[in-house]
Amino acid sequence: MIHYTIFPKHPAAHLFEVTVTVAAPSPNGQRFMLPTWIPGSYMIREFARNVGRVIATADGRPISCEKIDKCTWQCAPAKDALTLTYEVYAWDLSVRAAHLDELHGFFNGTSVFLLAEGFRDAVCKLEIVRPIGAQYDKWQVGSALSSKNSSIGTSGKDFGFYTAANYDELIDHPVELGTFTHTTFSACGVTHHIALTGKHRTDVARLANDFQKICEAQIRLFEPETTTPPMREYWFLIMVVGDGFGGLEHRASTSLLVSRDDLPNANNEQVTAGYRKLLSLASHEYFHTWNVKRILPAAFTPYPFTHEAYTKQLWFFEGITDYYDDLMLTRAGLITPIEYLEIEAENIGRVLAQSGRLKQSVAESSFDAWTKYYRQDENAVNSIVSYYQKGAMVGLALDLLIRDKTNNAKSLDDVMRALWNRYGKKNIGVPEGEIENIANEIAQHDLADFFANAVYGTADIDLVSAFNSVAIALTWRPIGAPVATAKKAARATPSIGVKISSDTNGDAKCAQVFDTGAAMVAGLSAGDVIIAFDDLRVNAANIERRIKTYDVGAVVSVVAFRRDELMTRTLTLQVETKMTSVLTLNDQPNDAKQRRDSWLGVR
Repeated sequence: MIHYTIFPKHPAAHLFEVTVTVAAPSPNGQRFMLPTWIPGSYMIREFARNVGRVIATADGRPISCEKIDKCTWQCAPAKDALTLTYEVYAWDLSVRAAHLDELHGFFNGTSVFLLAEGFRDAVCKLEIVRPIGAQYDKWQVGSALSSKNSSIGTSGKDFGFYTAANYDELIDHPVELGTFTHTTFSACGVTHHIALTGKHRTDVARLANDFQKICEAQIRLFEPETTTPPMREYWFLIMVVGDGFGGLEHRASTSLLVSRDDLPNANNEQVTAGYRKLLSLASHEYFHTWNVKRILPAAFTPYPFTHEAYTKQLWFFEGITDYYDDLMLTRAGLITPIEYLEIEAENIGRVLAQSGRLKQSVAESSFDAWTKYYRQDENAVNSIVSYYQKGAMVGLALDLLIRDKTNNAKSLDDVMRALWNRYGKKNIGVPEGEIENIANEIAQHDLADFFANAVYGTADIDLVSAFNSVAIALTWRPIGAPVATAKKAARATPSIGVKISSDTNGDAKCAQVFDTGAAMVAGLSAGDVIIAFDDLRVNAANIERRIKTYDVGAVVSVVAFRRDELMTRTLTLQVETKMTSVLTLNDQPNDAKQRRDSWLGVR
């Protein structure tokens, strides 16, 4: 057994003190390692940079401990139990790392718990110590960690001792410390907790009721017969801030960062756009309880914590989850089918607006997540595709294709259940190519052409045919284009092919310059600051409005700064190429409508 303690030693200085004790260290000198990344966020983050003042002792006597690489410490041989004591600087207000101040504490194990090499499978005992001071007397603990010696009160769990079966389980249970708002609900017999940290005026009962509907719908998808979730309890750890958004999945919990204005308020019973976005986020992370936490790529078994884990399957584990998150809101009755189709139309438009989709497949995007998707630059829109957004489109098209091939007898739901029963329940990683094999089996057809195009190719997916199979018409129109009337035809929208942002002076900065757009053809680049358009001064607030007053094909001069050098370019305005999709219902033929109702959960 490996013993850990974590103590919020100095909240004002954002310092945790952590100890790890190994009863029988390696006779050749024990090594300790801190992960360089956290599962679910595919980027090397070097958490060891926040570790300081490492002290090693054995039987009360100091022994040497030397850092030998960016995330590893080597201790001298010790005959007795070895204890490492160190500080962790925690000032990252995100779902990925650790944060501590006088208001609350939060940590992921990957940021704070050193792994004693050779003991990854050993049972871990953790003591969470209350910070010193009367102002912390009411602090509680929020976590799905097993707490045999700690009761669960109305505000959460007690400080004290927790256990984990091994290191991987220890680091897969984030912990919230503080005086959070706490409530519970039951989903298919399992207690689910909501912990809200930060100032808010949330209708907690409504939030719990809506979360319950989402959770039960997802449990029944994976376990339609037994409706038995794979966890003994579940925690939604929600950090409420003025402006923020993000989530990270874990095996029995999720960490969410949300804007307080997106939370439901007792004075507003509507499902606002912000609240719908929050529900979608919660649905997404909860779906990961199965898809990626238990049904996971073979490359993640086990997680290689010191380096990247490459797979071409993130389009499925993230993109398919992205597809189901809003679909489950529809099936749970939280949004209408029309609202769901509006969301899908927006997603399709976002993907089609990125020329990178024609250069990179979602399989390649999955593999390159570590170096491209998580490290996007100003040219990302021209060079990469999102395995989240296009992956969701692949999921939608695959779902409708399977329903069409089997006359609605099977769907993507059956693929998910097959993966769960054959791999997730058995703790076996999914090999590359197996998802396609199972989809072929469920569809009772060879879908090789579909996967070659949608997953491994760069051509656009034939969504028109896909939607036709469920009595939905898909059309496109340029973003911002006016609607034609009986008296007047729609006027083409002009564009210079630039995403404008405001610099510190309010000037129009070219944040992104799109492939083959008027600006790129004329020689403008990302980072250039446009100060005049057709001999008139412009800024970030009015340049888009000014452009729209011109006709497509107009030739205008643009004055801009590149760094501190002034330059003049001539642009020929083009037609706006960014498209938005429009989905409309068509109830004929009847069998297609029946497939649509089954897909959307319409009863």
